[in-house]
Amino acid sequence: MEPSNHIFIATSLDGYIADQEGALHFLDTFPEINTIDTGYTAFTEGIDALIMGRNTFETVAAFDLDWPYEKPVFVLSNTLKKIPKKYADKAYLMKGELKEVLHQIHQQDYKRLYIDGGKTIQSFLKLDLIDSMIITIIPVLLGGGVPLFGELANSLKFECFGSQVYLDRIVQNSYRRVRTEQVK
Repeated sequence: MEPSNHIFIATSLDGYIADQEGALHFLDTFPEINTIDTGYTAFTEGIDALIMGRNTFETVAAFDLDWPYEKPVFVLSNTLKKIPKKYADKAYLMKGELKEVLHQIHQQDYKRLYIDGGKTIQSFLKLDLIDSMIITIIPVLLGGGVPLFGELANSLKFECFGSQVYLDRIVQNSYRRVRTEQVK
């Protein structure tokens, strides 16, 4: 199986994944969304492991709930010294250049990866390492915060292969990367 990297994330209508304080309260704008299947379970069944940055890991670790992932989680950080003991058998610290980290993860036979967290997603996009994105748009304007997307050296083309509306207000779009062969 060829390695591939995938995103499943929610944003505000203006493209933020967290508010200006880094909080995710906007996700509860329509709490009834948490009572229906929006495809997350099927998505995670199709992945081998997750990759997230330190900020996302620390945010998830601070939630007042059990660890939400059944698959291994690789935490990218050059500043975190070690994973807290509570998560030692669930999350693994990775340091270094992104392509080398990916190589190490692939060597462990984790090929289909779920990429999560703003800076991490942006880093993958800068290196053109995202193959598909499922983006759920919560119709609220935050006016600022942590953006899903950042600047890129080159544009990346995606095509929409699915769109779904939940609760007559929440839109989920599915995209796959369109790669064209370079003509020499």
